[in-house]
Amino acid sequence: MLTPSARDAIRECNGSTGASVASPISASAVATDGSTPPVAGLAPTVPDYEYDWIPGADPKTPEQTAKFFNSPEIQVLKERMCDMGKRIWAKNYVDGNGGNLTIRVGDNLVLCTPTLISKGYMKPEDICLVNMDGVQLAGTRKRTSEVNTHIGIMKRQPKAKSCCHAHPPHATAFAVAGVAPPSCMIPEAEVFLGKIGLAGYETPGSDANATAVGEMGVDHQAIIMENHGVITWGKDIEDAYWKMENVASYCLTIWMASQIGAGTKKIEPAKVKELIDIRQALGMDDQRAQWKEAELCDCADIRPSACCSVEQPSQEPGLGGDGEKAVQMITDQIMKQLGS
Repeated sequence: MLTPSARDAIRECNGSTGASVASPISASAVATDGSTPPVAGLAPTVPDYEYDWIPGADPKTPEQTAKFFNSPEIQVLKERMCDMGKRIWAKNYVDGNGGNLTIRVGDNLVLCTPTLISKGYMKPEDICLVNMDGVQLAGTRKRTSEVNTHIGIMKRQPKAKSCCHAHPPHATAFAVAGVAPPSCMIPEAEVFLGKIGLAGYETPGSDANATAVGEMGVDHQAIIMENHGVITWGKDIEDAYWKMENVASYCLTIWMASQIGAGTKKIEPAKVKELIDIRQALGMDDQRAQWKEAELCDCADIRPSACCSVEQPSQEPGLGGDGEKAVQMITDQIMKQLGS
């Protein structure tokens, strides 16, 4: 087993020396169409980065916690979090010290990114360890205050073992507008995201925000947080990050389609049912599986541009409230002078 940094080192070495890694498949095993059949006795697999802990085996003492926090298995997860941080930063999903990442690693343990750090320049030693109440247990840097929002999802949705929070501009534009992206537009979004949730605004890092987002996270893997940004969850940190890419791309595509002027075309509900079946076959729950076809696709149209309305002055005769008061005051003063 190789850590991500070890694989990077091997690639760099091979690239600089011209050496190549020997392939376990001989040239004679390559088919005429260029494909390589499975090696005998080995079934094709899909990489799985989900971290499985032993229930009830969380470290108890500070010494046990420190040993666990610095173990090779946790080191791999720290490196992967730094890799995801570089990705969201390179994608322009975060600016400054924005965004944060978490991985649940025990009944009462969560790895999280620190506060006030660029996600593009994190190192494994920057990662923190907290419990499910947000209390920091290990790490030299202070944990992010928004870890409580991630924990809010994890407490309510056991399948949420990792969360990714960021501010991709086009998706955050939906958040500022207070609009949930419409469904039934693109097959990949239906399969990998399901219906995107919309959580009302609460102060970032507050208990109220953890509750609002946590409750929304029970049935939604991707959540638009009003006037804030996006949070996604998955079985591992790469899965959660993929969901963030899916949301960002989907919102950008919907916005661009709305500019064309011909309106947006939706997938037929019966076809959406088929996509939901694919989603469930991949092991992802979907509350819409029990919905009727008429309930699957929201009917709201995305407007091609923002409309601003300016209050027009009254067209009725007269000067308006303040003007009338001024005239009355002057009239009273004149009448008083005439009376004296």
